[in-house]
Amino acid sequence: MQLTIEARIILGPAATALTQAGISGARQDARLLLGLVLERDNAVLPHEEIQNWTDDLDRKFQIYLSRRMAGEPVSRIRGWREFWSLYFALSAATFDPRPDSEILVERAVAYGKDCLARSTAGRLRILDIGTGSGCLLLACLSELTMATGIGVDINPGAIDMAAHNCSVLGLDDRAVFVVGDFATDLAQLGYFDIILCNPPYIPSEQIAALSPEVALYDPELALDGGLDGLDCWRLLMPEMAKRLLAFGRIFVEIGDGQAPDILALASSTGLSNDGVFADLSGTQRCLSFFISNDHAYRAKMTND
Repeated sequence: MQLTIEARIILGPAATALTQAGISGARQDARLLLGLVLERDNAVLPHEEIQNWTDDLDRKFQIYLSRRMAGEPVSRIRGWREFWSLYFALSAATFDPRPDSEILVERAVAYGKDCLARSTAGRLRILDIGTGSGCLLLACLSELTMATGIGVDINPGAIDMAAHNCSVLGLDDRAVFVVGDFATDLAQLGYFDIILCNPPYIPSEQIAALSPEVALYDPELALDGGLDGLDCWRLLMPEMAKRLLAFGRIFVEIGDGQAPDILALASSTGLSNDGVFADLSGTQRCLSFFISNDHAYRAKMTND
């Protein structure tokens, strides 16, 4: 039987159930999940009138609510996440992009536009290490129309999803995605004006204490940074320094409180810091680096 019903009649009990399950943002999540049932990308507002509501739609809505109450993020239930006003499909192989990571895009795009304004070449090369869904690279390319990029990830499933997102966004003529090991496979890719990196940086013993949305649904490969959270940084800092062009910039995402350790690692590989940027909550989230003495450092690395 089909009914015409006010959304608030559906949303009220749903929000209550989510709240009782300890879900923060319960009202918004209920609205988004109802939108998903109705094959909409946006949230349904309480005052809206829903036509043709059926038992089948109600059953589907209850299934989505149960999944959310079990801790599954709305983005995973929907199968996509909005990031930088773009839609990125997700899979079990990809990290779920967070708004806090947009600070890397903001700083990289600002630097890229400045480079293009000063450069006679009129083009940029961008490397995204640990690309996941491809969100960082593809967001930058959407703004920097004269740039090309390469995304690298050790997980073939992530590379497949990044390539899919690239195609959907119409950027596959300017980006490629390759499976690669951060420590061994970067040399063949050449040199870059901008390097982006959001590696695993959570200390291993802290993963279980993360929210279920992260601990249960983000891939461990994208989270586990080893005993102190710095394993990837020890591998990546010298490799990023080797791949960076003179006057280029590296933009990395870091965990809360990790800045001093990462700055020290960067300095030991010939990189200097020229920016510390906070995310939406005010937490230090993004660091930028350049090669402090390009010629001397490249000569050293060549001799090594």
